[in-house]
This record gives sequence, C-alpha cells and structure tokens, in this order.
Amino acid sequence: MTTNQLFALFSDLSLILVLAHLLGLAARRFSQPAVIGEVLAGILLGPTFLGHTVSDFLFPTDIRPMLTALADVGMAVFMFIVGLELDRKILRGTGRLAATVSVSSIVLPFGLGALLALLLVEDNAPDHRLGFVLFMGTAMSVTAFPVLARILTDRKMQHTPVGGLALACAAIGDVIAWCMLAAVVALSGGGGADQWLLLLLVPYAAVMLWVVRPLLRRLVAAGGGRLSPALLTTVLAGILLSGAITERIGLHFIFGAFFFGVVMPKESTERLRVDITDRIGHVSSRLLLPVFFIIVGLKVDLSDLGRSGWLDFALILFVAVSGKFLGAFLSARAHGVTARQSAVLATLMNTRGLTELIILTAGLQLGVLNERLYSLMVAMAVVTTAMAGPLLTAFHPHPFADHDLVPQRRDAQPPAAKR
Repeated sequence: MTTNQLFALFSDLSLILVLAHLLGLAARRFSQPAVIGEVLAGILLGPTFLGHTVSDFLFPTDIRPMLTALADVGMAVFMFIVGLELDRKILRGTGRLAATVSVSSIVLPFGLGALLALLLVEDNAPDHRLGFVLFMGTAMSVTAFPVLARILTDRKMQHTPVGGLALACAAIGDVIAWCMLAAVVALSGGGGADQWLLLLLVPYAAVMLWVVRPLLRRLVAAGGGRLSPALLTTVLAGILLSGAITERIGLHFIFGAFFFGVVMPKESTERLRVDITDRIGHVSSRLLLPVFFIIVGLKVDLSDLGRSGWLDFALILFVAVSGKFLGAFLSARAHGVTARQSAVLATLMNTRGLTELIILTAGLQLGVLNERLYSLMVAMAVVTTAMAGPLLTAFHPHPFADHDLVPQRRDAQPPAAKR
C-alpha cells in the first residue's frame, strides 16, 4: 500500500465515521432508527447527489476494495449478533399466532414480489431468471429483527403483548428468510463451477451442531460465563472461519457468520451475550457498519432514473408495503387480534432496515440484481423503515393503552365471588 493510498483510506474512514454519526443522531432526533441516517450518509456521498466525478475523487477506485473488505467484516459480525440474539425464549407463549403471522407475512409478499419480478425481468435482463424471481420474492419478505427490536425499545413497547408478538414473528421470519436466500444462492449458481461443494453443507451443519456447540459450551463454562480473552479470540476466529467455509462451499459468508451465532450457547449466558454484544457489536456498529453503509451508498445511483425508473420504484414500494402489511394484518385479524394491534404488528413487520441491505448487497454480488434495480430496492428499504415511526404514532400513540391482543368477550361470565 502506497502513502497516497494510506492517506486516502484513513481520510475516508474519518469522513465516514463523522458523517454516519452525525446523520445517525439527526435521524434519532426525528424519532427514526440511526440506520436511516447512516444509510443516507452513504447515499449522500454517492453519485446520486455528488455525481460520479466528485464521488470517485472522495473514494478512489483503488481504495474501494479495502473499504469493501472492512464492510464485509462488518456484515459478518452483524449477522453473528443476529444469530446470537435469536433466542428460543422469544418464541415461548406465542403459539400458533406467531407462527401463522410470520408465515403469512412472508408468503404474501413473496408471491407479490415474484409476480413483480416477472414484470421486471425483461428490462433488467438478469443472467438467471429463476434466481431473479426467487430473489425478488425473498427480498420483499424480509423483516429486520435487530431494527425492530430497537424501535420497540425506544418506544418502550418491548414488554407489551404486541411487542413480544412482533419479536417472535420477526425471529421466525428471519430464519425462514435466510433459508430462502440460501436456496436462491444455490439455485443462482453461487458456487460457480464448484457447485458440488454445496453437498458439504450437511457435514458442515453437523459439525457446527454436534462438535462446535459442545466445545463452546465447555469453553463458556470454564470461563465462568464471562467473556475471557480466550473466549473472545475464539468467537472472533469462529465468525470468520465459519463465514469462510460457507463462502467456499457456494453460499454467502453471511450464512456462516449467522449460523455461528445460532450455535453459541444460549442457556444461562445472558451476561456473556451482553459482553459479546458490547465489545464486538460496539466496534462493528461504530466502525465497520458505517463503512458498509458507505459502500451501499456508493453503488446507489438515482440521478438518472427517468420516468420509467420512478414508476418502477413506485411499483416496488407498493408491492413491498402492501404485501407485508396485508399478510401480517389479515393473519392477526383472523386470530381475533384487535384492528389497532393488528395494524401495529403489520407496521412493525414492514421494517426492513439493515437486514434488507445485506440481502440486496448479496444479490448484487451474486449478479442476481443489476445496479439500477439495486438502487431502487435500497431506496425501498430506507422508505419502508422510515415509515414505521410515523405509522406507529398514528396507530398506537399510547403503547400501554391495549393490554390484550385478543379482546375479552363481553358475554363472558364474571368469576364467582369467593366466600
């Protein structure tokens, strides 16, 4: 690396950190998740507003691969945290309601997204039509579990019935969505000429579940449930190695990082998970993920869409919002959930955030999406996430106003008085 490259890299990182932080704070001032401001920081520095000349001057071509490498590490750490926070305790007590709502909020948007893909397939001319159709359906089905959890915490809704149900639905939906994306990657030829390596997925999963998980459990127990230096090194190495394996066998590296988080011990490790999230997640959220947002923004170009492009965006946004909202709302109403709580649940399930951006980036890297459609889908992800705050205020101005998801029957007999 030359002196000029090192100067450009460090200068770019400094600019990224400051701008992402400032716009993240500005987003919070408007009751929006910080991810909205951070994504906008990337788009502002990209060709949409600055043009290709200025954007290329700020982020030279020979520096971008280095930034992309840092962004990939940030994606891997984020996916590990998602898998780590995927606790089965979230699903307890939700029963068929959470399962039905989560499946409905995936099936309907997936179907509408696939139909939309059939309309867009000719103009965008992807190399693999089946992969494109399945990918668009999957991208429309995503709910961002981490962003949803943060919205609930900021609004003090995490302990309300509708908040708990939304978390359970998003957790189930996340697992289904990642499985769907893995299938899309396999069908799209993610492994290239070495697609036979996908057969190694079965022994890989077996080793992770029956060898790695017990070893991690013993290591955690030996450290007294605290994040020792040895355990921290093991976790970091495990994230990268697991991601490297899934990338090599033909799946994206995000699956390996996510699965390593899933196999981390969950029983009596609350303190450990907090330590991991604080130490690893903090560095990732402050340094690596802002770089990821910039990389996303540099690839977004909305400056020359024309009328047809904006019509495509309107159609994408309509399908994304209506599919998710109706799927969750109608399913919740069918179970007797009140109209207000169903609307709140549907609004929360429409939150896409960073999870959607990671899926879209994977699609671009795989060649399933071209840069034009990638730009439109990123804009959709930003808009649907930003919509959550105002809609929640409209549907649910008082988080603790409704105590029950399903209203009590008026003709129910009162309990007999004790004598």
